Amino acid sequence: MIWVMIIALTVGTLVFKATGPVLTGGVEPPAPLARVIAMLTPALLTSLVVISTFASGSHLRLDARAAGLVVGGLLLVIRAPLWAALIAGAGVAALIRALS
Repeated sequence: MIWVMIIALTVGTLVFKATGPVLTGGVEPPAPLARVIAMLTPALLTSLVVISTFASGSHLRLDARAAGLVVGGLLLVIRAPLWAALIAGAGVAALIRALS
């Protein structure tokens, strides 16, 4: 069900982005608005993935995946390679699951 929603929202965003210039007659939006529009799709997809990962009904569920996400995110913040962040995050999640 969640993937149907993600695909529908992605298609809707693309249609919205494609029809915008047609409806405005080719007039470019102001720079601040253009930056917000460019960030809509990644922000929406990120929020859907986070909710589907950490939500259990109406409750927030923090488990080994959250720790792996934190480790991977911190490594990306310090500019570690993506493969290293993925492996470290998966390793931390696996270690916590094995110990609990």
